[in-house]
Amino acid sequence: MPSEFDIIADLFAPLATSKAAMGLKDDVAILGEIVLTTDTIIAGVDFFPNDPPDTIAKKALRVNLSDLAAKGARPFGYLLTLTLPRNTSESWLGRFAKGLRADQKTFGLTLLGGDISSTPGPLGITVAMFGRAPRGKAILRNRARVGDLVFVSGTLGDSGAGLAALKARKKQPKLIARYRVPEPRVALGQKLRGVASAALDVSDGLVADLGHIADTSGVHIVLDARALPLSKAYRAFIGNDPVRAATSGDDYEIAFTAPRSRRAKVLAAAKAARVPVTEIGWVMKGRGVALLDASGRPIALKKKGWQHF
Repeated sequence: MPSEFDIIADLFAPLATSKAAMGLKDDVAILGEIVLTTDTIIAGVDFFPNDPPDTIAKKALRVNLSDLAAKGARPFGYLLTLTLPRNTSESWLGRFAKGLRADQKTFGLTLLGGDISSTPGPLGITVAMFGRAPRGKAILRNRARVGDLVFVSGTLGDSGAGLAALKARKKQPKLIARYRVPEPRVALGQKLRGVASAALDVSDGLVADLGHIADTSGVHIVLDARALPLSKAYRAFIGNDPVRAATSGDDYEIAFTAPRSRRAKVLAAAKAARVPVTEIGWVMKGRGVALLDASGRPIALKKKGWQHF
């Protein structure tokens, strides 16, 4: 079966005739000052069916919030579609709604509408989220330039390590929390408007996702494996393994490029948002993404990140 992105490019991009859709080459659509995004999470794929309902609700919102954050947008509302197994209890739904309510308060959101349907299959949750960014100021994927530096927020690999811990039934509360409830960098994204040249959120894996910036911007991105930020919890559980961290998904950090002349502004934005940011590479002529070892040689990767198909 073709990859997710081949399906989009071959079948659906030709249908996206509005300039707002940008040829389906970004995570969002932009209508004036309105930034739109949507994501679906499914039981058994994106979360465990027995995960706490409030954390499932928060993850459904936060994967969308992360898309808006990477564009520098301020979120304000969302549509919610629930596809529920028939045996879903009122108690479960009550705890799910409690999670939505908590994140609405945290992120300044309101529910705008949606739909509920039943299914013989697994639980599915789709959120379409809306945000605002000043006209022409959203941070897109296609504006990285040769000579730019590459940065990433937070730490990498924690969510993938949390998933591994859950599968192995290991007690790793910090890592499991990162898997169940991502931390979208909404404040940082807004501080990066006018500073970052290109940005996206790390959902499928750092290498795979930066490949989208490389492709749409027509550049080659080089990453230093030694520079990748790894948390203490990740190192204690997985070890010093930057390759695994760079190719596992669900981090929901912001990866972005910026001109060298704006390095100080990047650091100031990180400080103002109270989010750590690490310089991890640079942009060159060419295509694709390379992850370099300590000797400066490209590391052969068995996979670049998560793939649906």
